[in-house]
Amino acid sequence: MQAGSETLAKFPKNVWVLVVAAPLTMSVTSVMVLAGSFLARNIAPRPELATLPIAFIVIGMAGGVVPSIYLMKKWGRRTGHLVGISAALLGSLLAMTASLLGIFALLLFSSLCFGLSQAFVQQYRFAAIESLDDPRQTPQVLSFLMLSGIVAAFIGPEIAVRGKDWIPSAAGFAGSFLLLALFSATSFIIMLNFKNPVFKQEIIASPSRGLSEIARQPLFLLAMLAAVVGNGVMSFLMTATPLSMHDIDGIGLNHTKQVIQSHIIAMFAPSLVSGSLIKKFGIAPILVGGSLIYVATLVMAWSGHQLLHYWWALVLLGLGWNALFLGGTTLLSQCYAPHERFKVQALNDFSVFFLQALASLSAGWILFRYGWSMIVIIAAPCVLFILMFCLWYLGLHWRRRPI
Repeated sequence: MQAGSETLAKFPKNVWVLVVAAPLTMSVTSVMVLAGSFLARNIAPRPELATLPIAFIVIGMAGGVVPSIYLMKKWGRRTGHLVGISAALLGSLLAMTASLLGIFALLLFSSLCFGLSQAFVQQYRFAAIESLDDPRQTPQVLSFLMLSGIVAAFIGPEIAVRGKDWIPSAAGFAGSFLLLALFSATSFIIMLNFKNPVFKQEIIASPSRGLSEIARQPLFLLAMLAAVVGNGVMSFLMTATPLSMHDIDGIGLNHTKQVIQSHIIAMFAPSLVSGSLIKKFGIAPILVGGSLIYVATLVMAWSGHQLLHYWWALVLLGLGWNALFLGGTTLLSQCYAPHERFKVQALNDFSVFFLQALASLSAGWILFRYGWSMIVIIAAPCVLFILMFCLWYLGLHWRRRPI
């Protein structure tokens, strides 16, 4: 325990700034899932459009990946993060106005702003890696940063509930978004303490490889696939679960909420140990373990429609996501030179969020048209594919030292 505390103490100031600021900005998503959904239901022209703001967040994330990364490349990480937080602040004020005026289109525009802000938030992990003096700390720093997700999961619902009646409005929740705006402003102030990382390697003149050359690396493909499949399958199943539980199988709303909360905790709680596990055993066993947990997820999801089936499936889904996401991100950081980082990160994150947006948008339609079993069937080939790729890497890991 003492060794772990000493390791935390050695993290650069930038890492601590990101860890403190991240939950305040990441809470946007959980606020929108709760307050945004109810607000949309109250002001949308048709009830079936109530989930559209959530889809617009994912679309905003996918569309914001490339602009966010190239803005950081030109103006630096610090400026980019401040722009991202500003987008969350603007989205909060627009959502508050949408509630006061009852304008659904304005709520959708605020969701795009929130999505754009989350595209910048996804760069926190790369900013943390680049701030390290010792690259061997990468798994532990990523684990530490991912714990912000647990804090955000609890902060978001509290913002939605406690701020609900701050400002009277017919549609409700205007005060929730005012409180979210205050949290975003606090995050902005904290991020002013972030300093752009400086790379000695960038001083050395060296040719930059093209994306096609970098992307042909087997380990790069594995890193990107781990992130793409991990996020895509997670989003596909998670988006369909509350609809399947509550609307189709008639399971109570409180139980449905508990399943989603358990899923979020399972996504981020393993970060307490997963970084140390990667450092001890290497990336390959973690990726294989995450893939096998995804297989167990599908088996449990296929087994039945009772509360425990959903609960176990979503908890396993969260655990598997953590292993694939953390392992994939750690591996990705080893596949490019520092001066190549922005274009590689842009390709990786755009691929991740494009598939995640597609998964989120299609999950509800597939569920109501073909049922929960089809959700599991569609996810199965993706999971088996990444499992085979990870087993190949594990074989490489056994034959020689981890790369």
